[in-house]
Amino acid sequence: MTNSNYVALAIADGLATIKLNRPEKANAFDGEMWLALEKVAEEIRLNREARVVILTGEGKAFCGGLDLNQAATEGVALGPEAARGGFDTLQYVSKVFTLYERLPVPVIAVINGGCIGLGMELALVCDIRLAADTAVFSIPEVVFGLVPDCGGTQRLPRLVGPAMAKELILTGRRIDAGEALRIGLVNHLYPAEKLFEEAKKMAAEIASHSVQAVQASKRCINAAINNTLDAGLQFETALALSVLGDKADKMLRS
Repeated sequence: MTNSNYVALAIADGLATIKLNRPEKANAFDGEMWLALEKVAEEIRLNREARVVILTGEGKAFCGGLDLNQAATEGVALGPEAARGGFDTLQYVSKVFTLYERLPVPVIAVINGGCIGLGMELALVCDIRLAADTAVFSIPEVVFGLVPDCGGTQRLPRLVGPAMAKELILTGRRIDAGEALRIGLVNHLYPAEKLFEEAKKMAAEIASHSVQAVQASKRCINAAINNTLDAGLQFETALALSVLGDKADKMLRS
């Protein structure tokens, strides 16, 4: 089981729990966290026990974004696979986030506090977002002369619409949990002390259903976002038949 200094994974009773663990830095990203998240994604993908994932942060923050102080003084060490240049490095870090979007099992972001910059982009790759009613959200890269480069400009418009995404990204302003719920950035809000309990209830509800049906449904919904309606319908039919298996002909002919 992966347990780096900054990311912990536990799998029990069908639930995989990932915890970002730099509370003294608001769980801000450094290179070790990226590398650990990549390993965790692969471990979950290969683990047949895991049926639902909860992704959260230790302490009072979900994720405060990039550790700017460390990046300015030491850089972001990501290993040889990301050392060929700026474009390749950004492609690598973006790919790590995409691994979570493409996990076969549903991923629930449990946003227990600040969800800023890279933290917001990480939450966007999750299938469902639950937040504490005290959480705050921001994607402030433009304030620092940067572009959201881990999918923020692509996923946020798909979730909240182009106009609202432009407002949030181009102003870099911070919004509270109520506003996040209103614009559809999060699914539900809960008091902070009940957040994880409610997330586990939802995870258990999902895990109680057919593994094949849940995973096929996630793939179909993801396909709907990136394809035409006709292509999505074809994909849906193919996966629905694969889940039915040998029962398909009998059910459809009766």
